[in-house]
Amino acid sequence: MLPAAVVYGAFVVWPAIRTVTFSFWKWDGLTQATWVGVRNFVDVFTNSLYQNSLIHGIVLIVFFAAIPIVVGLVLTALLLGPRTRGMPLFRVIYFLPQVVPLVAIGITWQWMYASDGIVNQFLRVVGLGGITQAWLASYDFALIALGLVGTWAMSGLCMMLFISGAQGVDPALYEAATVDGAGAVRRFLHVTLPGIRGEISIAAVITTIAALASFDIVYVTTNGGPQNQTAVPSLLVYRLAFQNGDVGHGSALAVVLSAIVIVLVAIIRRVLGGRE
Repeated sequence: MLPAAVVYGAFVVWPAIRTVTFSFWKWDGLTQATWVGVRNFVDVFTNSLYQNSLIHGIVLIVFFAAIPIVVGLVLTALLLGPRTRGMPLFRVIYFLPQVVPLVAIGITWQWMYASDGIVNQFLRVVGLGGITQAWLASYDFALIALGLVGTWAMSGLCMMLFISGAQGVDPALYEAATVDGAGAVRRFLHVTLPGIRGEISIAAVITTIAALASFDIVYVTTNGGPQNQTAVPSLLVYRLAFQNGDVGHGSALAVVLSAIVIVLVAIIRRVLGGRE
């Protein structure tokens, strides 16, 4: 236990404490730091760029967490059927985004969203050529396009968690529901869903954290553009602390982001709970 505690303290606890400390100072990482108190936090909540980045992070929760959970539940309901064949193949296909580096995913989707990419080619084939555009360069649709990448990447993870949980549900419960006249939909709603409540909670926590910490995909695909329409807190923390030499504001934004994550995870755990 002691070696693990030392490593955890050195690489997690101590950096977190230092980040909180830096958030109260104005410092460029090289020269003498100047105490500014809570001014950095005031700037985080009053500066429109920082505010919008937090809003963008919340929006991405819909695409990285809410939609993938719904898609995962639908896929679980379909794949749990008694006549489903090729279950291992389905699992590999849907879980594949989790074993591919996020940088590779970002680059691939950047190509797909390009003006001559596969997305626009498909739209032209189905007669929707009039709406084609460079989606990641669109002021109005860049954040949505980016969010859909997260939906694709996270849906398979949710499905795998839900299927694993559903396979642990007592078959007697399904038999009892069938005897009572429950169809497939009612069995899923009244037996499967309560049985995988813990897995839903875990999926919600993982995907919510992934949404708010989505640096890799954003940096590779849009780098926050166009005109900061896809700027998220994690990207701004990197810019402020490591590119602009503004460690104080970067640390303050990181602390706020961490606080939001902690609050949302606490709410999720409170609402969904875990497996009893």
